[in-house]
Amino acid sequence: MPPEKKKKKVSKSDSESSGSEEIEDVKPAKEAKSTKKRSKDDDDDDEPSWHLGNKRFAKVRSFRGKLMIDIREFYEDNGEMKPGKKGICLQVAQWKKLCEIMPEIEDAVKERA
Repeated sequence: MPPEKKKKKVSKSDSESSGSEEIEDVKPAKEAKSTKKRSKDDDDDDEPSWHLGNKRFAKVRSFRGKLMIDIREFYEDNGEMKPGKKGICLQVAQWKKLCEIMPEIEDAVKERA
């Protein structure tokens, strides 16, 4: 990202010619925040997971300090399984609500199958 430029008017002292001139003030570009990479071993230790088939997993994880239930499709990159875009992350209250209505969902599936 190129640095931002601002023009400032600066008055010259009495010894120099009268008037003002514009000087460009260059701000340094912001440095990108470095992200701490987590190793695969860290993920396996503190996140219980269940394989659902076809590279889909259900995991219980902490995200921004909140407990979440993550149901997600994974992909393989250089021999390592990484989470993909396809999936849903439910808060505990949403998960409990889903569990409450599970019998109704099962009945609807039976009717249509």
